[in-house]
Amino acid sequence: MSDLLTAALAHAARGWHVFPLRPDDKRPAFPDHAADDCTGRDPRCRAGHLGWEARATTNPDRIRRAWTARPYGIGLACGPSGLVVVDLDVRKPGQTMPPGYEGCPHGLRTLAELAAAHAATIDPTYTVTTGRGGTHLYYRHPDTGPELRNTAGTLGPMVDTRAHGGYVVAAGSTVAGHPYVVDLDTDPAPLPGWLAALLAPAPLPPQRPVVVDLPADRSGAYVRAAIDREAERVTGAPSGERNRCLYIAAVALGQLAAGGALTAEDAQSVLEQAAGRAGLGRVETARTIRSGLAAGSRRPRKVAA
Repeated sequence: MSDLLTAALAHAARGWHVFPLRPDDKRPAFPDHAADDCTGRDPRCRAGHLGWEARATTNPDRIRRAWTARPYGIGLACGPSGLVVVDLDVRKPGQTMPPGYEGCPHGLRTLAELAAAHAATIDPTYTVTTGRGGTHLYYRHPDTGPELRNTAGTLGPMVDTRAHGGYVVAAGSTVAGHPYVVDLDTDPAPLPGWLAALLAPAPLPPQRPVVVDLPADRSGAYVRAAIDREAERVTGAPSGERNRCLYIAAVALGQLAAGGALTAEDAQSVLEQAAGRAGLGRVETARTIRSGLAAGSRRPRKVAA
């Protein structure tokens, strides 16, 4: 058994969802196309674009099949794994730092100063040293409160986070020949409350229900039912599946819009509101809806009067 396969199985045994990365690279090995370019011809994408997060698994049989085929790197999907990973980078040569951080060599110092400002400490948790000498601190996602997403620089220079919608290169992998190594092998600690508060997304502004003007006939009733069904698909999706379900819903409503049953603007508004209620981020929502509507428009669906 290869070292990469052993490591992937060990991560999965912790309940962490893994997926293949290109060998010695950070990029996912599958799918080989972006959501915007998805035609549905890939058998795995027939029900909607299936990206790396949905493909991530803890299934030992699937893991063995993948990692015996090629020496893939190991990606770890943070959302399905219930993790928030704090990514502490090393200052790059020539990198310009903002005022107050001129002499800061590592994101760990930024995080330590932030913790001190909140009268807190950085307690031991599962820790990985990255290929460039940075640090990944693994924490358990809070059981209550909003779904945390990825951030870049929100906490300060050289400090990013990965949560729902994000992944990290897992220990046992290499990138450009540099290994990712476990520095402290222990169970991830709960995400500290002060960090969770800083990472919580801003609340959405009050939203008025989207009113779609439809004819009061059989076709209108059919379209109304379709709209309600697709909105429920998004709002009722489990964590880790919400973005994929949003894409599927966008494809379905995009087909109806292309067939003239409703306007593309109404379809977009319905989907945006459903995504907001499901807790999806605005940037991710906009990209997914655009991709799904475009894919649906290539397969128009007419509604009989």
